[in-house]
Amino acid sequence: MTQPPKGSAAPPGRGAPTMPAVPPRSVPPAPRGPSGPAPGPRPATGGGPAAPPRRTAWSEGVDRLRAAATTEPGRLRAIGAFLAVLVVAFGAVTAVQMTQRSDAADNVLHRSQPLSASAADIYRSLADANTAAASGFLAGGQETGETRDRYERDIRTAAAKLITAANSSEPGSPAAVTISQLNELLPEYKGLIERARANNRQGYPLGGAYLRYANDTMQNRMLPKAQLLYTRENQRLGADYADATPYPWAAIALGLVALGALGWAQRRNYRRTNRVLNQGMAAATAATAVVLLWLTVGHSVARAGLDASYDHGVRSLNVLHDAQIASLKARGNENLTLVSRGAETTKNADGQVVDLYDSEFDTEMGSLTKGLAVAAGLADDAAGERPVRTATSNMEEWKRRHAAARRADQDGRYQDALDKVIGSADKKPTRACFDGVDTNLTLALTHEQAEFRRAAGDGLGALTGLPAGAAVLAVLAAAGALLGVGRRLSEYR
Repeated sequence: MTQPPKGSAAPPGRGAPTMPAVPPRSVPPAPRGPSGPAPGPRPATGGGPAAPPRRTAWSEGVDRLRAAATTEPGRLRAIGAFLAVLVVAFGAVTAVQMTQRSDAADNVLHRSQPLSASAADIYRSLADANTAAASGFLAGGQETGETRDRYERDIRTAAAKLITAANSSEPGSPAAVTISQLNELLPEYKGLIERARANNRQGYPLGGAYLRYANDTMQNRMLPKAQLLYTRENQRLGADYADATPYPWAAIALGLVALGALGWAQRRNYRRTNRVLNQGMAAATAATAVVLLWLTVGHSVARAGLDASYDHGVRSLNVLHDAQIASLKARGNENLTLVSRGAETTKNADGQVVDLYDSEFDTEMGSLTKGLAVAAGLADDAAGERPVRTATSNMEEWKRRHAAARRADQDGRYQDALDKVIGSADKKPTRACFDGVDTNLTLALTHEQAEFRRAAGDGLGALTGLPAGAAVLAVLAAAGALLGVGRRLSEYR
């Protein structure tokens, strides 16, 4: 009988006793969504590390670009793209800015200034028609055909200029409203003049009242509106000058930056390859330099021409227009002094009662004197100064003859005063002096208008082709820059 072995050793064939294994934890079930388990990170299998998240196409593209930029071909591509965009931007900005300035200069020459001159002609024609009507009234039944024709010609000129101004104005604009009002007042004024003539020919004193009412309509209703139209057209002309003359600083700055970038790219190429000339880069630099030089010189010449057209054209024209209008108003008041014969009075600065029209004559003659002095100072050549000097001499003689006519009228010698104002040439009337002033001012206006057209045309001509040329050269410069970079890239293939 076999006895079991003594001791604490385990019997052969049996393993050592072990601790019971810990049961695995149960993982709570994932929450369920409305259509199944909610998404979540997938559990790691086999106890290994978690899988990296998937990258987007954008981030992968950025990494590729970043990696490519660290290589020389990648840098060259970036440089080429930058140079092409910069040069094209320079050409685009140049084309836009110079197109704006060219359009404004064209408006100055072909639109704004001619409209300003038309507005001045409207004012002058109305004032001259009023003067001619008063002169014809003084002649009574002996009104000359020349005076009648002058009145009719002025009325037709004013009507035609109003049509031109209406066609060039925006519907509903303040200028269009003013033109419409003048068109309504013109027939009313003509009707008053015809009534004055009809009564005057029959010897009725009512004719003088009609003439004074017609003059009041002209002086207080029509001429202020014509002056307002003239002022607005001058403002439009000034706005066009303001748009045409400023330097294109944005385009010039972009051109300098483009030249600097092209120079830097060529220096970089030389330092890396010891090659002095890259044909594509050199062509791009030359084209950019040509655009920048054309831009600077062309605009400077255009600006000089436009400034000259304003200083020696527009300013002189404005002063001469004002002087001519003053002479017309002075002549009209001189005639009305004899028509009213003291019926209209006012008080002067000393408080004395004086004839209204004679007082206004003195005021307008003062404006004429100042205007002729300014016009003589603005004249830049003998051809422009000569008629102004002659008009000044006629004006001074006009003052002397007017003083003599006023003395005759105040002494009760009305016929003598009438002869000194509208009489024949042997009586040395003031009419001859007025005609001399008006004729010479017209000559001066014609000369200054020609000076304006010449200078403004030179300014506009300097901008001809610049916008389109800048755009074409900029495209060629961009192509040259890309070609130069492509030539360098071919060495890496």
